[in-house]
Amino acid sequence: MYLGIDVGGTHTDAVVLDAQKRIQAWAKVPTLHQDLLSSVTQALDSVLQSVAAQDIVRLNLSTTLSTNAIVESKTEDVGVLVSSGPGIDPENFRQGGFFFPLSGSIDHRGKVIAAMEQDELAAAVRRCCDSGIRVYAAVGKFSTRNPDHEETMAHEAMQCGDFVSMGHRLSGQLSFPRRVATAYYNSAVWRLYNSFADAVESSARAKGVTAPVHILKADGGTMPLAVSRRMPVESILSGPAASVMGIVALYDIREDAVILDIGGTTTDIALFASGSPVIENDGISVGSYPTLVRALRTLSIGVGGDSRLRIAAGAVRVGPDRSGPCVANGGTHVALMDAMNYLEVAAVGDVEASREAVRQLASLWDMYPEKLAREALDTAVNTICTAVDRLLDEVNAQPVYTIIELLDGVKLNPGRVFVMGGPAAAFAPLLRNVMNRRIDVPRDHAVANAVGAALTRTTAELELFADTEKGLVFVPTLGLRREAPLGYNLDDAVADAGRYLTESLAGMGIHIRPEDVDVLEAGSFNMVDMYGGKGRNIRVKCQVRPGISL
Repeated sequence: MYLGIDVGGTHTDAVVLDAQKRIQAWAKVPTLHQDLLSSVTQALDSVLQSVAAQDIVRLNLSTTLSTNAIVESKTEDVGVLVSSGPGIDPENFRQGGFFFPLSGSIDHRGKVIAAMEQDELAAAVRRCCDSGIRVYAAVGKFSTRNPDHEETMAHEAMQCGDFVSMGHRLSGQLSFPRRVATAYYNSAVWRLYNSFADAVESSARAKGVTAPVHILKADGGTMPLAVSRRMPVESILSGPAASVMGIVALYDIREDAVILDIGGTTTDIALFASGSPVIENDGISVGSYPTLVRALRTLSIGVGGDSRLRIAAGAVRVGPDRSGPCVANGGTHVALMDAMNYLEVAAVGDVEASREAVRQLASLWDMYPEKLAREALDTAVNTICTAVDRLLDEVNAQPVYTIIELLDGVKLNPGRVFVMGGPAAAFAPLLRNVMNRRIDVPRDHAVANAVGAALTRTTAELELFADTEKGLVFVPTLGLRREAPLGYNLDDAVADAGRYLTESLAGMGIHIRPEDVDVLEAGSFNMVDMYGGKGRNIRVKCQVRPGISL
């Protein structure tokens, strides 16, 4: 049995599936944002009434914890130690109130140009320690070529720190500004995330679930809980990823398509190109800061079943906020679902309570109740359609990357829309009237995201660099450095990269076949230094592609 739990903005869903992808048990409970563990535990308790805990062989969880902590500014202060060298002003990428640009420089081939000043570094760390800072980010400009300065900064920070995010261990991709932001956010949510991970694991074990626990990543794959503990930033936007993987699990999509996951709080929008999910290849932005977190290309808007209705300048507004559940489900503020109940396009909870609430709101503004409800639905549908068009315009304005390949010069023109989430069945006919596209509502649409969570397989990526003149092979994210033998070439590097990736996963108990590893990039370039030295600079990037495990 495969157990998936998706912690959404309004509900936490749990699904248990067998090896034939048939649902054997499911649950939907309210998400308590002040106590996410309670929601996970309730959902777990519910499904375990129908399924034996010992029959579960994998538990996959998608969580909003890291995203919520960042959005709500509930993160921990981070000591940010950066070494950029000449040619860039690190102040342009300042993060937080404890940001320290330090001396020292490493060039693009990993050669130390200027050593770090130990007294300067010690003073920066001492100031952080005196201010109670216990988590750090250590980032050097070319640390993916030589991590010495990052390791020096990390060693000093751990004199009084509990955790350090080193930029080269988060991604092998070059981009100093993105690496600063990624390391900062990774440390900012580290303690909160690990407390949650401890509690989830303890709760599962206490209930007899001995299966390994995996966390959904933003790129549509999963990572073992142990890996997520040191890379919690990868769990950002795992909710929308679960939605996309739910559709992958339920349909064999071969064309361009739009995915709409309409929940109680938001609508998440994603795109497929030629049957494959579109991905944000360079990394998502958190607020205004681009990161190196590779993620599915999604857009979230504040339209959902519980979106609050307001009247402003004679017009009906829907969301973007949610003030608790709709009146039909015991809330105190009129929401979109109440309007849908009034117009009899839905029948959720106490329908008569919805009708009375809509009538009362309309009377305050001297409006007809039916007109208010109709305007609310029209506004919600038009807002969703406009957001879909905006996302399509953004994606079509640049090369399209999917989890499989780059589709350069391709323009998406989706003729099909998949709608999932609790209100999906009620929204489908409304969207069909406006979007002029085929609308499909999958079976089990209310818990499709938990289905996606349950069936998503583990994915990982790795970048290998080699400098034949220096005789060096370096895999940043594994912290692996070794000698490159004489005659080392691109074919050797491709073979090594695949082997290191499979071996690192095997060390976590995840066994994949070599043929499951895709080589995304492979290049070898002649290098000549100022002294006439010659060599080849080799770079290989490979991955285990996101997908469904059954």
